[in-house]
Amino acid sequence: MRLGKLRFESKYQAIKYFYEKKQWSINWMCKQLGISHAAYYKWLHRTIPEQESENTKLAELIKEYDERFGHILGYRRMTSWINHFNHTSYSKNRVHRIMKKLGIHSIIRKKKKKYQSSRPETTAENKLKREFNATKPNEKWATDVTEFKVPETGRKLYLSVIIDLYDRFPVAYVISGRNDNKLVFDTYDKALKDNPDARPIFHSDRGFQYTSRIFQKKLREQGIEQSMSRVGHCIDNGPTEGLWGIIKSEMYCMYKITDEVSLRSAIDKYIKFYAEERLQERFHCKTPLEVRSEALSAETPTQYPIAENKRIEAYKAKWCA
Repeated sequence: MRLGKLRFESKYQAIKYFYEKKQWSINWMCKQLGISHAAYYKWLHRTIPEQESENTKLAELIKEYDERFGHILGYRRMTSWINHFNHTSYSKNRVHRIMKKLGIHSIIRKKKKKYQSSRPETTAENKLKREFNATKPNEKWATDVTEFKVPETGRKLYLSVIIDLYDRFPVAYVISGRNDNKLVFDTYDKALKDNPDARPIFHSDRGFQYTSRIFQKKLREQGIEQSMSRVGHCIDNGPTEGLWGIIKSEMYCMYKITDEVSLRSAIDKYIKFYAEERLQERFHCKTPLEVRSEALSAETPTQYPIAENKRIEAYKAKWCA
């Protein structure tokens, strides 16, 4: 692989490899590849340019991080994570170029199934209106339930999560073999146990658990304002939809999943990884737990505004006025 700009680099590398590993004749290989053996020896004993040496070092880091994190890193996050953990300042273009040379890229997420409408018991207005930015912890919570198929069986596991929109920290999650009211109620109770004074805007889709009168009573008793996505607008709950996409595209690459026990373990491990180890560029290469801990101990929490997206702004102007 040619990381520098030297002519015939790949040929020289091939000759060196097969001579050292297979004891092939250098003169014969040079003749077959159309280069002089003098040019090869000159390359072999050359002083390696600083840039080429740095590219080789960076290539090793890229391969290490790609393997360690199960091929989940695209070039942007690869750049951020390498720079953060190694105190370097590599550019995204440089990392992208070397990743292409190495044939390394992040895994691609599968398309989601189309939305199936339902008849809810009691709905709430979409009060969040896609304002996913929060100024402090426990100001806005978003929640949802997703399913995972247990390998080689017809069974499923369901994951219910509540995330804080300030720091994207999963304040509570529950795994169950049944997608029922208890799953959602247990998640909510767990979140309040850890955050007893929280009174956030509570946003969800129109799933039957969230529209039930029992659950809405629980919200009122805590003084929590409920918000719901509109029918057929899953992007109204974008942060949780994004979390599902991240989990399902990265978790299966990072952990070996063969049965229900290993699937439950993988979900637990990944959510811990997401909260405590997975750096996010929006938070200046901090984890959700780091951002949350800093905010809870500060008089004025640091603000992490969401980058402007012209398509979302145009949507808001049309539909959220």
